[in-house]
Amino acid sequence: MSSVYTSPRVVPLLVLGFASGLPLALTTGTLQAWATVDGVSLQNIGFLTLIGTAYTIKFLWAPLVDRYSPPVLGRRRSWVFFSQLLLAVTIAAMGLLSPAGHLGFLAVIAVIVAFLSATQDIAFDAYSTDVLRQEERAAGAAVKVLGYRLAMIVSGGLALVLADQWLGWHNTYFLMGGLMALCAVATVLAPEPEVIAKAPVSLRIAVVEPLVEFFSRRGAVTVLLLIVLYKLGDAFAGALSTTFLLRGAGFDVTEVGTINKVFGLAATIVGALAGGGIMARLGLYRSLMLFGVMQAVSNFGYWVLAVTPPHLYSMALVVTVENLCGGLGTAAFVALLMALCKQEFSATQFALLSALSAVGRTYLAGPFTPPLVESFGWPVFFVLTVLIAVPGLLLLRLRRTEIDALDGGGRYAGTEPSLPAKAKS
Repeated sequence: MSSVYTSPRVVPLLVLGFASGLPLALTTGTLQAWATVDGVSLQNIGFLTLIGTAYTIKFLWAPLVDRYSPPVLGRRRSWVFFSQLLLAVTIAAMGLLSPAGHLGFLAVIAVIVAFLSATQDIAFDAYSTDVLRQEERAAGAAVKVLGYRLAMIVSGGLALVLADQWLGWHNTYFLMGGLMALCAVATVLAPEPEVIAKAPVSLRIAVVEPLVEFFSRRGAVTVLLLIVLYKLGDAFAGALSTTFLLRGAGFDVTEVGTINKVFGLAATIVGALAGGGIMARLGLYRSLMLFGVMQAVSNFGYWVLAVTPPHLYSMALVVTVENLCGGLGTAAFVALLMALCKQEFSATQFALLSALSAVGRTYLAGPFTPPLVESFGWPVFFVLTVLIAVPGLLLLRLRRTEIDALDGGGRYAGTEPSLPAKAKS
């Protein structure tokens, strides 16, 4: 297991995953905090939430990343590298302005940062899909998740502390831009895929063929439905988890913040890394099933908190278990998305699949959680979240043959394996 994590194809994904996660908070939570401290009106702060739209529609320009590439560093790394350089400049440029005096200009630059960040994500997801050998996908997915989560801490909580206590907001954004520039060095040093697929010969093929290829596979529609449903129970349980801990379970803000930051973060990291090791032993399907069941069962912890008096130790245990299981499930799920992508169209297909995976969280869990809680109360709601996870597990069982085919290194549509036998040995 350790040899997989030290693979020259896996190690760079930690830094590249960090670069992928760094800009998100700088254009969302951290920017909102800066605007709040600067006295911007609540209505204008609300409009800042639209900045992240690029992340949800990135599949629209993913075919351009598949079709074209700058003439250096290879088909995928070139996009990642130039996105990182432009991100370093634009993130630092945000530090030249202030929300109170230049909110409009700052918002425009933040939109550019979000666009560049989404483009980096497209290329990075495609690169990690292409560069990893079949037996390295699990570890690669885990390392990607770890790097991304660490970046969210640096650009989120740590950035707030630095801005408030040490550097101020402007210098904090300068620092974050510098960190992004350093990440570009890892992109230069990262290896090229052992097998390099040819780019589509036209933009039309880059747009149409990824869909045609995917839907030509057996059971393609139910596989897409599986992507929506697999983490749906987890999404429902987490949609208002902070609100529940504060209002429903009776904990105070400091207790919830401390437990989530310390125990939640540690458990997520352990879960992601453990997930990679377990998948290397169990394979993709059995790991998805095991972690899916664990995700569902872990929601019962919130039910326990809902029916018992508030106790800090019980909350710490529940948050730890829930984040551990969530980290396991996320690592397996990312490995599934990578395995589903054909190398020639990996940028477009991964962007589409990852956008689809957000449907349940964004359009189902978000809108429907409040009425369910109001109708049934917190205890019954958390029982329902376990039941909501069941259809995804049943669909996973139904598609076992196709997922086992992915785990063998080939595509279940019957195409050739993505790597020759000598490359996988």
